[in-house]
Amino acid sequence: MKQTILVIEDDAAIRRGILDALRFEGYDTIESENGNVGLESALQRRYDLLLLDLVLPGRDGLEILREVRALYPTQPVIILTARGEETDRVKGLKMGADDYVVKPFSVKELLARVEAVLRRSPERPVSRLEIQLAHASADLANGVIRFKDGEQRELSERETQLLRYLTHNAGRVISREEILAHVWQINPHGIETRTIDMHIARLREKLRDDPSHPRLIETVRGKGYRFADVEVSS
Repeated sequence: MKQTILVIEDDAAIRRGILDALRFEGYDTIESENGNVGLESALQRRYDLLLLDLVLPGRDGLEILREVRALYPTQPVIILTARGEETDRVKGLKMGADDYVVKPFSVKELLARVEAVLRRSPERPVSRLEIQLAHASADLANGVIRFKDGEQRELSERETQLLRYLTHNAGRVISREEILAHVWQINPHGIETRTIDMHIARLREKLRDDPSHPRLIETVRGKGYRFADVEVSS
């Protein structure tokens, strides 16, 4: 099976050169030219390695790296930096980037680093794929909840993303504004948050979580929601 590499780079010439080299070597590719679209792709698409420029329009590379590490702690990442960005490069490495390549770089060097990082991490889980509950399991890869009595319920893409974020932050109170920012990827300032409540209600229904006495998704009055501690497997 081909491995997929997500490239987030705003310089069109550099991005095209990277994509052509990767495709020639047999990789599948996903591309984004700015930080906002790149962040959405990084959190929602399936890929084996992220090549991430640090200086981007919209969300910058360090913000994207922070979000990716919060949701996918072991996702392989190589950062792309210019010579004068040593401070940001160090920050990126401290935040968990696997390697870095300094511009201008040769195709040979880039491919060698890509191969090395992928070789070091073939067994690393890159996403939280299955949530084990007392009465069911949630298959986040396919958006399905499977109950022990044999029933299955399908999740929408947004419900899957919401459940993934809630379970990743299990035990912590999460505000509606945080959910809008991290799951909906929109600025929560001044936005009506009732849509969050509606999605929570539908998610509780699909999880068989009694809305009058929820055990999985608890409402914390005036603050937001908290998901019970769960077992996560990959």
